[in-house]
Amino acid sequence: MQRMIKDLPLALHRFQICCVYALAQCWENLNKSLCSSCLDAAASSILSCSPGTEGRALYAGCFMRYSTSLFWNVNNTSSSSSGKSKTIWIAIGLVIGGILVIAMGILYAQRKGLLTRKKSPSLTDLYGPEIALAISQSNLNFKYEDLKKATNYFCLSNKLGQGSYGTVYKGVLSDGKEVAVKQLFLNTRQWIDQFFNEVNLVNQVRHKNLVRLLGCSLDGAESLLVYEFYQNRSLDLFIFDETPDKLLDWPQRFDIIQGIAEGLSYLHEESDTRIIHRDIKASNILLDDKFKPKITDFGLARSFAQDQTHLTTGIAGTLGYLAPEYIVHGHLTEKVDVYSFGILVLEIMTGKRCSSSIVSAAEHSLLAKVWNNYKANSLDNIIDKKIYDNNARDEIIQVVLIGLQCTQGDPQSRPTMSRVVEMLRSNRGGDEVVLSDPPFLDVSPIEDLEQAVAVGMK
Repeated sequence: MQRMIKDLPLALHRFQICCVYALAQCWENLNKSLCSSCLDAAASSILSCSPGTEGRALYAGCFMRYSTSLFWNVNNTSSSSSGKSKTIWIAIGLVIGGILVIAMGILYAQRKGLLTRKKSPSLTDLYGPEIALAISQSNLNFKYEDLKKATNYFCLSNKLGQGSYGTVYKGVLSDGKEVAVKQLFLNTRQWIDQFFNEVNLVNQVRHKNLVRLLGCSLDGAESLLVYEFYQNRSLDLFIFDETPDKLLDWPQRFDIIQGIAEGLSYLHEESDTRIIHRDIKASNILLDDKFKPKITDFGLARSFAQDQTHLTTGIAGTLGYLAPEYIVHGHLTEKVDVYSFGILVLEIMTGKRCSSSIVSAAEHSLLAKVWNNYKANSLDNIIDKKIYDNNARDEIIQVVLIGLQCTQGDPQSRPTMSRVVEMLRSNRGGDEVVLSDPPFLDVSPIEDLEQAVAVGMK
């Protein structure tokens, strides 16, 4: 937008337009930077409508429209204040319209070769034509226009949720099949890396507790991933909801915990490629029509060789689920997923969220509350009352203890996911273990961390 304003003299002598009215708006959940990027993309797109008298651009994040006719309501309702409001809105429209006129001028100049502008790198520019060609020729390929129509042009009413680097929509293909379509809403190099990372990793794995990738699209304005659609959506909509029709009983919760454990065990030890998910949490667990769990959102996942002990990476994930050694040292091992799994187990068993926002004291966190009840021999008090059953008390307590064991401060004290699966399968409990205090981190560094790594987190 700013480049357009700088070339105002050049644009004005190319166009002789009296008035252009325009409106631009971003979604509330976009920050200033994302809003600016989205509006820049919309402005570039809407230029293709010129020299037409009407143009619109709708992106996943913002909307823009211009017209040579006034298209919003400026009727005078009787008061002087409404007259002032009318004047203000007309002024705003004229300003935005002027910017669009400038943009059209620059586009005209570019087409005539009067201006040179560096082209934004495309997927092909960043990765070469080979990877796009390989995907287009594979059974993973979907046409962008088909997916656009399937989601009703990415209609907000079809929005299912927000992923690590995109928005997820429900879509219905031409054959009636329901799918979930994840839209990469900003083509930055970092997010494109995550897109291809998810395509590569998810396409390599097959397990009943992992979401299935159906395909992707690279031929449109945004890159898209296509997954199986699950009617019950995500786990967080059930365990944190007090609505009676969303109640998950104890057998269902146990099966969900065991399914997640089996999926992670497969990723860590059984698949050809060792994979660490890095973002295990309730919203990344989908539930099918029988409430069987499916781990999703592999945008932050990492793979590494069998002989590697760990990776050192930038911090990414969700606060509250991050293992202490990963926060402090950036050391990524399977035990990072084990820690996140332990936190998730405690959420499922208590029906309470882990500390999603920074609190004034570490002892207010869910992990601290469970630990304090463990030391006081009063774990019954922390269990979700909707699932507590005296007949199943021992099984319920044993699962809570497994969750605590997975959240030990020392990574070596945490069990592997294969060991967790064994403990859950064998009498639904584990061996008697001596638990050490869980990690309580100082709040101040966490606040600094939230600001420093916000881009890498969801």
